[in-house]
Amino acid sequence: MNDDPGSPNGPGSFALLPGAVHSPVILHVPHSSREIPAPVRDGILLDDTSLESELDHITDAHTAELASEAAEAAGLRPWRFVNRLSRLVVDPERFPDEREEMLAVGMGAVYTRTTHRAPLRPADADPRPLIDRYFHSYARAMTEAVTDRLAATGRAVIIDVHSYPTARLPYELHGDGPRPPVCLGTDAFHTPPELVALAEKAFAGLGGVGIDSPFSGAYVPLRYYEREPGVTALMVEIRRDTYMKEPGGPVGPGFPRLAAALTALVDAVDEWTRSVGTLSR
Repeated sequence: MNDDPGSPNGPGSFALLPGAVHSPVILHVPHSSREIPAPVRDGILLDDTSLESELDHITDAHTAELASEAAEAAGLRPWRFVNRLSRLVVDPERFPDEREEMLAVGMGAVYTRTTHRAPLRPADADPRPLIDRYFHSYARAMTEAVTDRLAATGRAVIIDVHSYPTARLPYELHGDGPRPPVCLGTDAFHTPPELVALAEKAFAGLGGVGIDSPFSGAYVPLRYYEREPGVTALMVEIRRDTYMKEPGGPVGPGFPRLAAALTALVDAVDEWTRSVGTLSR
């Protein structure tokens, strides 16, 4: 387990949960938690009721449980990297600088606006302390996890586990396209067609699979981004009405089918990577 060194007496801001030594798969779960440390809460403008409502909308509820179910059922246990803090602390999947397009709606690495574009933090809030304490340690640990899988298996396959609301929220920059039950986010360099095809097959029974709408892209640590073909990545975005009561309610009857589909994807990826072998680097 990798813990945030800034919180030695707490549970840690993230966890690397070991899988099988020969598994190249990392199930990455960045947005499942609602936890906000008290000092960070003090910098948020919302009252408690409004904050709970915002967490209902912004949290990818039950995705950590989904990854856990898939890991337990998979033929070869995948590794899991789980964010234990809310994305309202920092969003580890954003660029921490001006490259991040979501800065346009106040949702860079440190959010200043809510899903409905209301103020979340003061306009003059300095994001650097949160980035220094939480963002960089997370990025280092995720990079190390990928490095370890490359060393052990010759490949690392990052499957990003997300969810998204049935109805478009005001913060979405590209939310006017289709909203299928499962959206697969891809990257031109790191997402080979074979990986997309495996995911399309695994999720085929859930009512429809779309590509890069309403969300696109896939998370890769910057050390390897557009540099290492042995690192492949796919974002799996599940529409929330397929498995839970929106906006922040309990799981529904669709959850077991979704867990089985994610398990099938993990198993298919393991078989695929064994069949193609390792890449020379």
